[in-house]
Amino acid sequence: MTNSRRAWSWLGLAVIVIALGLDLMQRQKAAGIDFHTYLAAANVGLRQGWSHLYDQTLVAAAQKSLVAGLSTQPFLSPPTVAWLAAPLTVFPYSIALSVWMVFTFATFAAALALSGVSIGVNRWIAVIGALAPWWVLHAVSLGQVVPLVAAGAVVAWRLMRDDREIAAGILLSVIFLKPNTAILVPVALLAAGRYRVLASWVAAGGVLVAIAFLLLGPHGVSAYLNQLRAPLPGGAEALTIKGALDATGVIAAGLRLLILGMVVATAFKLRGSPGLVVPIGIVGSLIVSPYLHASDLCLLSAAAWMVWEERYAVPWRVGLVAGWLLASPFVFLTSTGPSLNRWPLIEGVLLLALVVAAWRPLTGAADLRTRAPA
Repeated sequence: MTNSRRAWSWLGLAVIVIALGLDLMQRQKAAGIDFHTYLAAANVGLRQGWSHLYDQTLVAAAQKSLVAGLSTQPFLSPPTVAWLAAPLTVFPYSIALSVWMVFTFATFAAALALSGVSIGVNRWIAVIGALAPWWVLHAVSLGQVVPLVAAGAVVAWRLMRDDREIAAGILLSVIFLKPNTAILVPVALLAAGRYRVLASWVAAGGVLVAIAFLLLGPHGVSAYLNQLRAPLPGGAEALTIKGALDATGVIAAGLRLLILGMVVATAFKLRGSPGLVVPIGIVGSLIVSPYLHASDLCLLSAAAWMVWEERYAVPWRVGLVAGWLLASPFVFLTSTGPSLNRWPLIEGVLLLALVVAAWRPLTGAADLRTRAPA
């Protein structure tokens, strides 16, 4: 690396460190409203029995007993989330929340740091850059589980890259913590011919489903399925096709089928480049999901980080930096950044770039089947 490039790299690192620092400083005292719900559900399962996990009256009462002044909300997550929170029920709420926040942030950060293929300062630019978008610490402050999903996807990406496909599939079972954020990843794996990854993911999922049946019983499983069939709660449409394009009904269904087709076709084309199959599945999932919150954009950070590690050509890096700037605290704190309903369009740009580059590489050097240098 020349002295000029080294200087620019260090300058870039300084900028993203400042961005992450700004995000940390402007965060208010965390109440962890989502973790509050997870922990309350875990308390219900441990004390009243797991068959009552989706008895929302009991969950609301448990939330009030944890923190009386904090708002209650229904527990709609898979049972895996309550199981994950269960060990923390032995602690006072404030301690449990602190442990959870440190755990989720540190896990995502460690996954990025240990899974990258860049070296030197460029490795840390990628890691801190993926953590700096405003939604990552937003997710942590809510006590969301989604940073763990992002972390699992990142490590699975590296395992696939290293041809450790069975382990990658098992790790991708983190998708079962919040399926709507990455539901098309298994579809992309199937299209790309990554059958061992998919088979181990299905096997891991089968074990989780079997445990759920044993613990929840017919009553608990029925209650969960009824929750899934009920209308989705309001307030989570801004990041969806409806929020971005005001598309509903047949039009929305048609757009989702179009995105699905793009993901499947592009994953098939990228079957020789396993490192890009996971991010295209993630981006497609975020676009087609009917229900997302801002914290779920942690998966967008993970997908963009994977593309950054795979595609080191200048046009890719410039585009990813532009997206990062739009998500950075520098823009967010001035209230001039994109509104939530613009992010599906930005995700669409990234998806379209992957599709076009897969089917019509601009140059031999940009061929998506090449790997970034380790």
